[in-house]
Amino acid sequence: MTDLRQRTVLITGGASGIGLLMAQHFAKEGAAKVVLWDINAALLQQAVSSLQHHFGLERICGWQVDICQLSQMHEALQQMHVAGINVDILVNNAGIIVGKQFSEHSAEEIDRTMAVNAIAPMQLCLALLPNMRGNRLGHIVNIASAAALVANPNMSVYCASKWAAVGWSDSLRLEMMQQRTGVKVTTVMPYYINTGMFAGVQSRILPILKPEKVAKRIVNAVKQDAIILKMPRLLYLLPLLQRLLPQRWFDKVVGEWLGIYHTMDTFHGRGNKD
Repeated sequence: MTDLRQRTVLITGGASGIGLLMAQHFAKEGAAKVVLWDINAALLQQAVSSLQHHFGLERICGWQVDICQLSQMHEALQQMHVAGINVDILVNNAGIIVGKQFSEHSAEEIDRTMAVNAIAPMQLCLALLPNMRGNRLGHIVNIASAAALVANPNMSVYCASKWAAVGWSDSLRLEMMQQRTGVKVTTVMPYYINTGMFAGVQSRILPILKPEKVAKRIVNAVKQDAIILKMPRLLYLLPLLQRLLPQRWFDKVVGEWLGIYHTMDTFHGRGNKD
């Protein structure tokens, strides 16, 4: 079990959605400091002010950072270091989705999606790991997606980015375990969450997740040093179905009968940032 008291938590994409809700829960659980990073300056200021009002000026702070820009990332980390802020728990939460046919993507959209969802978390983790390993204490939380479990039309690049994130995340966990670093890794794979990021998505069978419940379960998973968190629990059966069913039958059962392959048909998003 991880005691969150005296821990410093950094959450990317922390100014809205489940990022902001997780910040609230970490603060409620007694985290000594919660640091928000977000690209949206206005939302960040609003989120930090609100959290400071409820939890105190000393416990909450924020930096405007485009995590795809290494120079901005390292500048923010340097400023945090000068301020005496050493991250114990990193939550790689920031994510984007384009949500259209692959052939309609621009090269820039592909690059940006892969950068935000897969590459930036690696770069940020790489920068923070030396201190965590030196302290023999740390926790990396990577918010991936159920899209890393099942391919889906109209989110091909998003799926690719999340598959990459899951493969890296669990490989990192094994390395940290084998090397006895004391650093824990939790990989989170939720179904669609009812935030603006997935506005317009329709799901016939599986329920669209409530943000508050998702945030609470992630924080609890950190406290329990969970390795994998899938939501809803039905997702734990997917690997079994994928092994038992021929691919064409899997497409028919999961994609058509359960309607998964049509969930993105009415997607419109909210500017594609969460």
